[in-house]
Amino acid sequence: MTILDHKIDFAVIVSVTKANPNGDPLNGNRPRQNYDGYGEISDVALKRKIRNRLQDMGESIFVQSNDRKSDSYNSLRERADANAELDKILKAKGSSNEEFARIACQEWLDVRSFGQVFAFKADKGAGVSVGVRGPVSIHTATSVSPIDITSMQITKSVNSEPGKDRGSDTMGMKHRVDFGVYVFYGSINTQLAEKTGFSNEDAEKIKQVLVTLFENDASAARPDGSMEVHKVYWWEHNSKLGQYSSAKVHRSLVVRPKVDEPKTIADYEIVVSEMDGLKAEVIDGI
Repeated sequence: MTILDHKIDFAVIVSVTKANPNGDPLNGNRPRQNYDGYGEISDVALKRKIRNRLQDMGESIFVQSNDRKSDSYNSLRERADANAELDKILKAKGSSNEEFARIACQEWLDVRSFGQVFAFKADKGAGVSVGVRGPVSIHTATSVSPIDITSMQITKSVNSEPGKDRGSDTMGMKHRVDFGVYVFYGSINTQLAEKTGFSNEDAEKIKQVLVTLFENDASAARPDGSMEVHKVYWWEHNSKLGQYSSAKVHRSLVVRPKVDEPKTIADYEIVVSEMDGLKAEVIDGI
């Protein structure tokens, strides 16, 4: 595989219809919202979805969700120990952090993409404390317009525990965004790609995943069809540093409402400014 030799920027436009795109556990699991009323999806949630899709594609992923894991390991330490080379380093007294990072990046695509902190206690050895910086960075997704959150009270028809009276957990609340269009941006840095071994082929996989970001992501809060990728914008520069800064490239995409109360994606205008020598590849969501 060829190490990524040119800078890449990207942007993704998604819509939410009667779903909770990313609940805030510190606020009753209401959809995340900033102080100005705009909806947000955290970068951590977006990376989780990317990891899940890469896993669906058969890629080796280090940070797996417990409900989606493709192996029998119940912790990150167990997954690391299962690699014979890493296990040897963990048990050695004079372990090499650089060698540990190199093997981990070679083994797991999410490590060489997003980076990872490995902090494992000593187990008949010196232990390890390694930080890997990944080349793929992703911003928090923010809605184009302020969002309206609908809350409804829900009840259970049965008790969780034996007894004649309804338990205290019978009543609950469910929250959703009726409609919203969100945009998030990202970049792939070539200098960090050289350090982790992130390749041109890996970048292509990230692009494919962004197009199908919400496949196999359904839940009670996000029913099938409620989250949709509409457009992926992919800018490939002609050099390692790029012709333009990521901020300038990201600003070239403008998404704005055409009406006061947008209800569908058709109520938004999408404009991409031309940049000399740099053209966006535009991919429609599936």
